[in-house]
Amino acid sequence: MENNIYELQYAIDTFYFLICGALVMWMAAGFSMLEAGLVRAKNTTEILTKNVSLFAVSCIMYMVCGYAIMYGGDYFLSGIAGGDSLVDDALAASKENGFGGDSVYAGPSDFFFQVVFVATAMSIVSGAVAERMKLWAFLLFAVVMTGFIYPLEGNWTWGGGSVFGMYSLGDDFGFSDFAGSGIVHMAGAAAALAGVLLLGPRKGKYTADGRVNAIPGANLPLATLGTFILWMGWFGFNGGSVLKLGDMASANSVAMVFLNTNAAAAGGLVTALIVARLLFGKADLTMALNGALAGLVAITAEPSTPSALSATLIGAVGGFIVVFSILALDKMKIDDPVGAISVHGVVGLWGLLAVPLTNDGTSFVGQLVGAATIFVWVFGASFVVWLVIKAIMGIRVSEEEEYEGVDVAECGMEAYPEFTGTRGSGI
Repeated sequence: MENNIYELQYAIDTFYFLICGALVMWMAAGFSMLEAGLVRAKNTTEILTKNVSLFAVSCIMYMVCGYAIMYGGDYFLSGIAGGDSLVDDALAASKENGFGGDSVYAGPSDFFFQVVFVATAMSIVSGAVAERMKLWAFLLFAVVMTGFIYPLEGNWTWGGGSVFGMYSLGDDFGFSDFAGSGIVHMAGAAAALAGVLLLGPRKGKYTADGRVNAIPGANLPLATLGTFILWMGWFGFNGGSVLKLGDMASANSVAMVFLNTNAAAAGGLVTALIVARLLFGKADLTMALNGALAGLVAITAEPSTPSALSATLIGAVGGFIVVFSILALDKMKIDDPVGAISVHGVVGLWGLLAVPLTNDGTSFVGQLVGAATIFVWVFGASFVVWLVIKAIMGIRVSEEEEYEGVDVAECGMEAYPEFTGTRGSGI
């Protein structure tokens, strides 16, 4: 009878883990649609190719070496075919500590949930370097990012490892990042920033006298759809990070995480919309969309402890920050077509710093140390990798290819052949 209870709990927890992982996987579609909507029509096919390819690369690299680096050993690679012994080990762990917590079942469901997080971090890079980066240079970077750079900083944080043997973020500083405001989102933004600095802005984005030329996206309905898909997927992103569902305390925690995730997104969107109206005199849809995403990023570091009102305010601050961050990066001539560095990087930092406001087990010093460690490592390692790729094969398409659109240059096909390009009304 006792075994039946634990087996049922294990089955419920595993099923919940898998469903949340599927929701996070669906975020890949959200990033694809968001980015396809915010780039020009002549660059749509390439951005879609990058997004679907990076997901496959992430899955392979994390299986080959990333998971082992992040959590130690090769438990997944050796244990995936473990049969009855694998089930017996999981049942024993469930009896001792429950599914999740300090004895997370390192098997197929855990790997699946973790690998979609890796792909999310890499998706952030895609939008920031859009419209002028070589496809194969991007995919080569994806191999290193998902197989080594991200897993190593993940080992220092969620994996419980020490930072190059010097200190432990969790034990020494009390660093906490519930679902990845820093570990996933700020890390992706740091890698993106390194690439953008080496890549340079799109042609015509900035003038010699310092003016910023807006380059509008081709399909705002797609961008809006992408935002809604991401909003939906975020329930799996944050909710799945509770790691279990099969008891009352965990079920209540999951419900609170879902509630706070939704509240923060709403707060971020409304605030960004109001700020844009005050600054520009118009309701700016792209700022509203980024505001929703900023609210989601902000609450990701700690969605379980705030009240719904606190979560709304945390998201609202994220929505406020993201508008000014996007404007500030433009003034610094850092060209980010989709606002990814601001949404995931700057607001990701805010998310980490907001944790001590509702979680008394953390401190601002610990969160700052954790944020600095993640940023310095990911930015520094990414900058070196981008430099090496640039030296080997180059990272930017030619000026002519950029003018004609990377769809034709990199993929040999157009996303909207009847409306743009050689067979349509223009480029």
